[in-house]
Amino acid sequence: MSDDDAKMPFLAHLEELRKRLIVSFSVIGVAFIGAFQFREFFVQLLQWPLTADLVVGKQFPFIGFAYKPAIAKLTALAPAETLWTHFKVAFIVGLMVAIPVVLYEIWRFVEPGLLPKEKKFALPFVLLSTVSFFIGVTFCFVIVLPMALQFLLTFDPSIQQTPRFGEYVDFILKFLLAFGAIFEMPLAITIAARLGLVTPQFLANHRKYAILLNFVIAAILTPTPDVFNQALMALPMCLLYEIGILAARIVARRKPAEA
Repeated sequence: MSDDDAKMPFLAHLEELRKRLIVSFSVIGVAFIGAFQFREFFVQLLQWPLTADLVVGKQFPFIGFAYKPAIAKLTALAPAETLWTHFKVAFIVGLMVAIPVVLYEIWRFVEPGLLPKEKKFALPFVLLSTVSFFIGVTFCFVIVLPMALQFLLTFDPSIQQTPRFGEYVDFILKFLLAFGAIFEMPLAITIAARLGLVTPQFLANHRKYAILLNFVIAAILTPTPDVFNQALMALPMCLLYEIGILAARIVARRKPAEA
């Protein structure tokens, strides 16, 4: 903690937090208004996994899609269900658009407590966090959701699936946000290693506990209790943990040379 941060009174911390929250929510609000104008496009986009079959090939790019009639027809039972679901979609899209600003405001709030050599990581933190989040969202939308929905909605072919519109959108959005969050794991591990909070040896030695924790987290985050969807989240988390260990080793090797 820096001397300036140590001298900053508690009320000043609250005032700084208030400013950061005002900026963040203002940007989210503006992004929400913009996203609401294109709500129908985003709602249609969220239904894409219902019509896409994931096809694995032997040649680059190795993954393709075959399109088919929707495996389920969405229904709305409550009078306001469609309206509120459109609001929810616009809000989540607005939140995603505002992610870079929100991350920057988070950094600005914690910046007074950092050392001068740590403050230079602001721009890389915002850029890498944003990229990692959207890689996770894209991976979930393109790879995971078509597989998950294919399994869930065709598990019993004798049953005609007509999911509620609101519940389907909740399912999709929760998956997208969860994968966006877990794809931050390598970056979080790298930052922790850079700050000396963990070491590559510690991470490697506790790998079995991390795997167990990943499956527990997946069980909590996945909207359904089935093992299939939990595995779709837990296995990428285990891979991301290994990537985090590799990144931590790179940081650990470079740190002495910079000292």
